Parts: sequence; structure tokens; C-alpha cells
Amino acid sequence: MVRALVVDDHPVIREGVIKALTDANIDVVAQAGSRAQARSQIASFNPELLIMDLHLPDGDCLDLILWVRGISKTVAIVVFTLEDDPNYLLAAAKAGASGYVSKSAPISELVESARHALVSPLAFSASQLLSAINFEANKPVLSLRELEVVERLARGWSANQIAEDLFLSTATIKSHIASLYRKLECSNKTSAVTKANSLGLIKI
Repeated sequence: MVRALVVDDHPVIREGVIKALTDANIDVVAQAGSRAQARSQIASFNPELLIMDLHLPDGDCLDLILWVRGISKTVAIVVFTLEDDPNYLLAAAKAGASGYVSKSAPISELVESARHALVSPLAFSASQLLSAINFEANKPVLSLRELEVVERLARGWSANQIAEDLFLSTATIKSHIASLYRKLECSNKTSAVTKANSLGLIKI
């Protein structure tokens, strides 16, 4: 029987997932409410299937996924989360997750994702994958300099401060800001920063 570990900081959700997996003849050998607990349980039980929330009290699970995948290419890793941001879905896939399921989906979708992950742990699957790929493909492409500028705008810096920090003229910085507005289809600094953050171009 497959050994599984359920990682979520909400006990009620863990109980629901455990019941669904048990009904599907998957043996849940341990559970955890944080990344630290998950690492300990993985070391102790060597599970073949991990069901984990994306956000935990001691950080997100992306680093944990990278850590697990660095140890084993055969462990099935399914992210079970409320997060519907395509940036997170793509980040989970890049980190090495096997699947990504929304907590708003029927629990049967989680079970099916777990079964698929156990058969093909390195073949990422998610019902929102196509829309996430389209989202990524339609992202505006910012130059390295434009990324440097918008990151500083996010800190509340003025054009003069950015120019001084990057050893450029204020006129050049204003030109980059104008380019940012055009690419992001925004008309002011606040909306540009908000848009860049929502697209995953910067992290606030």
C-alpha cells in the first residue's frame, strides 16, 4: 500500500484529505502542519506520496518541493491549495511538483491527481495548466533595466532616487518608466507596480 504524508496547517482539511486518501486505499502514515514538521516526517517515514498546501506558517512549500525532488525523482508531490494565481502553479511545476489541485475542486480531483502523480511523478498535471501557460505566454517582456526600475518604484522611490542609484540620468529613468507604462498598459506608478506584481515580474 502507498505511504502518504499530508501537509496542511488546518487540522480539518488534513482530516478531510486523509479520509479521501484512505477511501482510495492510500495509507496516510503521517501528517504535518509546517515545513519543519514535514521535513521531519519525510525523514522518518519516507512517504511515496506528499499532499501539501502551498502556504504554511513557516513559509511556502516551493523550497520543500525542491528539497524533496533533489532527494528523489520518484516521490509523488501534489500541491493542494486555495491559491489560484497562475504564477504559483507554474512555480510549483518548475520546483518539481507532480500536480496542482485547487481546494475549491471536488475532492475526487485530488485523489485522481494523486493517482496520476504516483504513476508519473515527473509529469506535471493540473486542470488549470493550459490557462496558466497562456497567461505566461502573454506576459509583457520587460528589459533588465525596466525590471530594476519597477522594483525601485515598488519601494516608493522617485525617478531622481532611481537615477542616482542606477547611475543614470533622470531623463533616462523617466523614459524607462514611460516604457513600463506602455508595456504594462498602466498610467501611473501605483498601477504599474500592482500589475508587475500580479504578473509575477516582481515580488512585493
